[in-house]
Amino acid sequence: MKYVPSILMVFNLFTIFSFKPLTDKSVIVIDIGHGGKDMGAVFAGVSEKENVLNVASKIKHLNKNENVEIILIRESDEFISLQDRVDKINSLNPNLLISLHANQIEKNDVSGVEAFVYGEGDYTEKSNEYANDLLEALSNKKINSRGVKDASFLVLRKVNCPAVTLELGFITNSSYRKYMTSKKGQKQIAQNIVEL
Repeated sequence: MKYVPSILMVFNLFTIFSFKPLTDKSVIVIDIGHGGKDMGAVFAGVSEKENVLNVASKIKHLNKNENVEIILIRESDEFISLQDRVDKINSLNPNLLISLHANQIEKNDVSGVEAFVYGEGDYTEKSNEYANDLLEALSNKKINSRGVKDASFLVLRKVNCPAVTLELGFITNSSYRKYMTSKKGQKQIAQNIVEL
């Protein structure tokens, strides 16, 4: 099996070779999709904006690594424009951005986690590394990886750091929706990300 470096190891390398100021901590910003009037995906009474907030909150709570600081773009159900998200992220000068979302599709048997990166930026290579690490951590026998895809989302294009949009699964898939909305499932998803 090919060895894939952990996110923390990649952080160490990135800190050494980047042009960002060296700090004692690696900063990961979690951009929590949607919020407020922007519901995101909604299906069977489940809203994307609420579920990704729950997972992000658990990521921050479960992080016990003193060398990694987790910063959430929002901690409540508030609307933040895409440009305001970009401005806030860049002001924090992070080592990595993870933008959390959930998928919706007409075919309710579709499942799996997937990631998106901007393929034409200065941080494409690092973004791809992080994206693959995240998908490996989240996929298993029950949850398949749909791979890393190229996207020109504004947040991915405009932030000054490696960035990954992470789709945590399809709320239109009944079995995954049950898992993703349960406290146990959300904690497991968050734990898998934190333990990278």
